[in-house]
Amino acid sequence: MKIRKGNLEDIKEIIKIIKDAIIDMESEGIDQWDSIYPNEDVISNDVYEGNLYVYIDENIIKGFIILNEFQDREYEAIKWKNDTDKNLVIHRLCINPKYKSKGIATTLIEYAERFAKDNKYEAIRLDCFTQNNHACKLYEKNCYEKRGTVTFRKGEFFCFEKEI
Repeated sequence: MKIRKGNLEDIKEIIKIIKDAIIDMESEGIDQWDSIYPNEDVISNDVYEGNLYVYIDENIIKGFIILNEFQDREYEAIKWKNDTDKNLVIHRLCINPKYKSKGIATTLIEYAERFAKDNKYEAIRLDCFTQNNHACKLYEKNCYEKRGTVTFRKGEFFCFEKEI
């Protein structure tokens, strides 16, 4: 198992994982992602900016995560515990549904936390679709605190934060 930066050759496989994840989420009644978001342009931009990291095991991309400092304007309304500008933000954590419940998402979160420590971030922030109970529980299990909610195109999202 290894985690590395994603590259242009990974994009096709990542898009396939996203499409499979959409089908899986919809089967559980979670209407979070669709053909509009996240799309190939979004993922290509993540790779181009060097923010996409892939989890590879047995030469297969089994999941990915985006790590950067970008915060949507909606985050300004949240009362964050850590009030500095040195925050890492997790976006688009996704596991191939074939490999769900094998600890891959937790491994990617732990990777983000090491990345944050190594790069002197003071906290990690993220938003999580309120209807995605699996994801919300995952972040809570990893000691992320709910700090409020924001609204995006698909509905309400919890904002989580963990101090580093």
